[in-house]
Amino acid sequence: MQFTETPPPPLHQNSISPCSNFIMSSKNNSQFHRTRPWPGFSTPSNKALGSVKDANCMEQLLVHCANAIESNDATLAQQILWVLNNTAPPDGDSNQRLTCGFLRALISRAAMTGSCKMLTAAMANTQPNHAIHTHKFSVIELASFIDLTPWHRFGFVAANTAVLEAIEGFSAVHIVDLSLTHCMQMPTLIDAIANRPEGPPFLKLTVGSCDAGVPPMLDISYEDLGAKLVSFARSRNVAMEFKVIPSSYSDGFASLIEHLRVQQLVFTDRNEPEALVINGHMKLHYIPDETLGETHQHNPYYSMEPSFSSTTSLRSAFLKALRSLNPTIVVLVDEDADFTSTNLVSRLRSAFNFLWIPYDAVDTCIRRGSKQMEWYEADLCWKIENVIAQEDVQRVERLESKSKWVQRMRNANFRGVSFSEEAVTEIKHMLDEHAAGWGLKKEDEEDHLVLTWKGHNVVFATAWVPSY
Repeated sequence: MQFTETPPPPLHQNSISPCSNFIMSSKNNSQFHRTRPWPGFSTPSNKALGSVKDANCMEQLLVHCANAIESNDATLAQQILWVLNNTAPPDGDSNQRLTCGFLRALISRAAMTGSCKMLTAAMANTQPNHAIHTHKFSVIELASFIDLTPWHRFGFVAANTAVLEAIEGFSAVHIVDLSLTHCMQMPTLIDAIANRPEGPPFLKLTVGSCDAGVPPMLDISYEDLGAKLVSFARSRNVAMEFKVIPSSYSDGFASLIEHLRVQQLVFTDRNEPEALVINGHMKLHYIPDETLGETHQHNPYYSMEPSFSSTTSLRSAFLKALRSLNPTIVVLVDEDADFTSTNLVSRLRSAFNFLWIPYDAVDTCIRRGSKQMEWYEADLCWKIENVIAQEDVQRVERLESKSKWVQRMRNANFRGVSFSEEAVTEIKHMLDEHAAGWGLKKEDEEDHLVLTWKGHNVVFATAWVPSY
């Protein structure tokens, strides 16, 4: 494996002329024959469709369709959606399946806005599987599923190595796991803690209660999951306490922060040193990025910290609240993309030019048509639909780029710390188990780590300590 020095150009270039010419002609001429007919509609011919099957044109068609829906141009939106229905089958290649996900999301948005009602009815009649059916995983299924690609494993390895170094010498460790993967990272970390030369510390693991409906989903409660983890820790001679705190990303995990403050007061009174570890794995981007004044007038952070104002972002308020807890280390792992724009077309472009990566990568490790492929792409379609079809508090998929998170952490008075060479070596060994397209590089003066696919940034891993 090699470190990549500079990113390659974007995969999807914005070449619009063939698609633009097609769109204009199809808007004025609806006398065509269809390959996959929808009842009651006439659409472009196979010859016309042949010129728009590359990824660049598919992206431009999606952009034009989004603009048509936003401007309530139902005729143009219908024409473009018809074309996309023929050029992007759900069982096609990776770009076609990606485009199909956006097609479904745009139809959902059209239905929500009240335009193109005939179109959505036709879609329901001809594609009964239009609804997204996300799978509820068993613990074993989810663990095996995560092992298929480095998407999550990269962050697990980087974070665990940083945590082990940070808690060295502590006899008590409190890990707050804010993870999208439901503590799947923890067994490996518990194993490593059990093998510490000085012996394992007393371990506390705290999670915020699971927000329903966000994939991947588990088929057991967090209480049952905690019992399994405690039993596993006991088998490794690690004394462990597991606690679930009712909390939600929608208010910036305010009740969790308050619980941690109370716990710190207890340990301060006892004069017992405890390492506090915050493990943020692909979950913090669900915290709303609006300012407190826009949608969170009664947010508990107002009473927690007088310096927070109505112009403070809820994400920034959360990070500053974390800083007030004086954690031993904060690890932040997330996908390196930006879905925060309030403009639909901007979000669509960002999502299309990032989400081709999981569609492309999955073909290297999962058999087409398998149950695992179905589960994997259902979760991706859920993400696409949330980004494209939803607005306001329902739109929770709000990824931010690494550079924005780095600035937020610095503004919250954290400083970045580099990952050790041991972490880099372990990640390289892990990537060797996967397809050749995966890579690793370092960025910024702190040498933050970035997982890449064919040279494109995928997931970043950063580690932070309080700045004094």
